[in-house]
Amino acid sequence: MTPPLRIERLSFRSSHIAIVAAWTHAEWGHLTPGETRASRRVGLRDECGPAGVPSVFVALVDDEMGGETPVGTASLVSDDMRVRRELSPWLASVFVPPEWRGQGIASRLVRRVEAEAAASGLACCYLFTPDQQALYRRLGWQDHEALNYRGEDVTIMIRRLDAE
Repeated sequence: MTPPLRIERLSFRSSHIAIVAAWTHAEWGHLTPGETRASRRVGLRDECGPAGVPSVFVALVDDEMGGETPVGTASLVSDDMRVRRELSPWLASVFVPPEWRGQGIASRLVRRVEAEAAASGLACCYLFTPDQQALYRRLGWQDHEALNYRGEDVTIMIRRLDAE
């Protein structure tokens, strides 16, 4: 049985910054050559806004020692693709470690970012993915454009928030 899950805004002072930066660097570091784990931590702290764009969220479960364990992350950022800067804002860095996948954590993180964008008065949000189109389509996202970005075939997707 999965322990109760909470999704919280990540603070730039959070003890979870290091693990979230490590996840995102390991998963997408190839898209930002020259970036290090240390520079990723600095960038992540800059994205930890108090509301709206930018915001970083972390999914947490309580551990047996009375602490909390991060089990996923997602962000709302203004720019996630240098070749499409006219598109904004972006759902970015949706990540759940393999041992926590298949429990709806990514879907809950996506919904939290959508709610943040909608509460900020944004009409839509974009994302890009090389391989998770089916997940996002199930959540109401639509294909916007296919392109090769930094050597990887990806789909840019859009979620209209004002139609709900």
